[in-house]
Amino acid sequence: QVQLVESGGGLVQAGGSLRLSCAASGRTFSSYTMGWFRQAPGKEREFVAAISWSGDSTYYADSVKGRFTISRDNAKNTVYLQMNSLKPEDTAVYYCAADSPSPGDPRRYDYWGQGTQVTVSS
Repeated sequence: QVQLVESGGGLVQAGGSLRLSCAASGRTFSSYTMGWFRQAPGKEREFVAAISWSGDSTYYADSVKGRFTISRDNAKNTVYLQMNSLKPEDTAVYYCAADSPSPGDPRRYDYWGQGTQVTVSS
């Protein structure tokens, strides 16, 4: 069993930056693919970024490529999402997820955090 707790969300102006963190419990964190997803009101949950267990492979949605960076620290059981050049359309609840054979498919993840709100004002 893995528990995930996100933090770092908030209100930021367009063009600003935020860094999200996801702290995981459990000894097997370092073996999991980790992902970030987001869900805006009235929209489906969408893939943002994912990282392999080793950190060697990263995956990004086209909409965030070049602006967001996913990373992990297995010694701290934490995965991060650095978000730069934020846009109003990035406004959503951001969720951390763990353990999936398919990094971009939210249906394949076994564990989810409670989410953290990110609001980007224009």
